[in-house]
Amino acid sequence: MSNDHDVIRQTRAWLEQAVIGLNLCPFAKAVHVRGQVHFAVSAATDRRAVTQDLRNELAQLVALPSRDRDTTLLILPDCLDDFLAFNDYLDEADRLVADMALDGVIQIASFHPQFQFAGTEEDDVTNCTNRSPYPMLHLLREESVARAVEAFPEADVIFEKNMQTLRELGSEGWAALGREFMR
Repeated sequence: MSNDHDVIRQTRAWLEQAVIGLNLCPFAKAVHVRGQVHFAVSAATDRRAVTQDLRNELAQLVALPSRDRDTTLLILPDCLDDFLAFNDYLDEADRLVADMALDGVIQIASFHPQFQFAGTEEDDVTNCTNRSPYPMLHLLREESVARAVEAFPEADVIFEKNMQTLRELGSEGWAALGREFMR
């Protein structure tokens, strides 16, 4: 059983040092600074409980105005540790979004400590663009994503830029950075 305070502290450090610090997401800083990122720690230990927590967080997110909560990080410290099982679960998460009639309203991005892009080796540093201290579902408002992309005309190059950033940082650089937020 994880300590929620420590889980949020590590996740916040990852957000600030990796995501914002390395500018892996040029849209993250503004919502973080404005306090619009909600950190939700799930106590789930199985997929069914994750789905219930996800349902609750989706409902809460859409019930609030974006100025109060623009995005949610649903952190899963005690479930879906295996990346392949987590990756399989993403289909269930997307089905839940559809079942709740939130297609086109909310999208889910995923982060995991063992994240691995198809076609890469496990130790390929570019996988770190999506590696986080814990398995995590990032709930994003589609309208916020659209506004951010509109304000950042070269959004399609973010992925390539992130991979280059990680290659330049290297595995040793990522490991040094990660000592603060990786468990």
